[in-house]
Amino acid sequence: MKFLFLEPFFGGSHKDFAQGLVSHSRHKIDLVTLPARFWKWRMRGAALYFVKKIPSLKDYHGLITTNLMSLSDLTSLWRLSPLSSLVYFHENQLTYPLAPGERMDFQFGFTDITTALAADQILFNSHTHFNAFFRKLPDFLNLMPEYQPKWVVDEIRNKAHVLYPGCHFPAQEGWVRSMPPVDLPPLIIWNHRWEFDKNPKDFFDALDAVLERELNFRLALLGENFQMVPKEFIAARERFGNKIVWYGYEASREKYREWLIQGTIVISTAKQENFGISVIEAIRYGCIPLLPDRLSYPEIIPKAFHDDFLYQDQTELVEKLCFLISNYPQFELKRKNLSAAMNRFAWENLIDQYDAVLDDLARHF
Repeated sequence: MKFLFLEPFFGGSHKDFAQGLVSHSRHKIDLVTLPARFWKWRMRGAALYFVKKIPSLKDYHGLITTNLMSLSDLTSLWRLSPLSSLVYFHENQLTYPLAPGERMDFQFGFTDITTALAADQILFNSHTHFNAFFRKLPDFLNLMPEYQPKWVVDEIRNKAHVLYPGCHFPAQEGWVRSMPPVDLPPLIIWNHRWEFDKNPKDFFDALDAVLERELNFRLALLGENFQMVPKEFIAARERFGNKIVWYGYEASREKYREWLIQGTIVISTAKQENFGISVIEAIRYGCIPLLPDRLSYPEIIPKAFHDDFLYQDQTELVEKLCFLISNYPQFELKRKNLSAAMNRFAWENLIDQYDAVLDDLARHF
């Protein structure tokens, strides 16, 4: 069958997901996108772009989009024969943390709500994200001074499900490279977005604490930066000097993969993470993770590995990081077993579930 995929923010996890679905599905999926910048304006106005960009829906069996656009605006303005629609929630504006100095714009939350109501099917990228959204939704509606539409909670929940996004790595179990040579300092990987919600301050503070203990490491600062470089990264470039072996976004997927293969430890200090593609990729290619014991991480990391690789606070992050830097070879077996556990997130192992969702979507057309 043939589907139309509209992605208003074609970058980061949105881009990764869209390209993976298009390339792995047995269906024909036409992908139409807008660049990954000015996300607030995408939510406000992307529908006005797509309504003229796609003048005909002939021959399509369904519509796929993500929630950084008003689906209700789009479908009302199209005035074409309606398509059954699937919305994938990578994030939501009810629970997303505010940048320093920013006040909540309630309209973005209502856009998520009306988009969800306009959709025929909704997918969240983790149970953590699903639960957070539906915990917050009643509180958000209670902010209305009167005529609160409490009915929307059940209306949205009844068509919402969880399906993890696929990841671009080998699906074969047992695949992982050998541990990097011990004659080189361990390579610490940052492969998250360079934005406030990934909390780079705590990451660099932990590295400062490591240096105070006179432990050595190398540092690869990967990850995408959409508009301006945060001050923490500018300062880190000077502070860590020649310990930094890479600084900036690596556009080549093959070269990015090579950095992960060379990596020893991947760290997250995120304040917001609904799934964690970058962490899962790093683990799959052999990095040992250090992740906060919150957000989506306890969900994606099997429980048997929680004590070793999840931390409760900044103090425990520093202690576990220092121990790993000094003793990482003793984690060889756990590293390989954890890498194999990430196999379940490979696109090859998830695509049948996505195609089944699209089959169902088309049946309701």
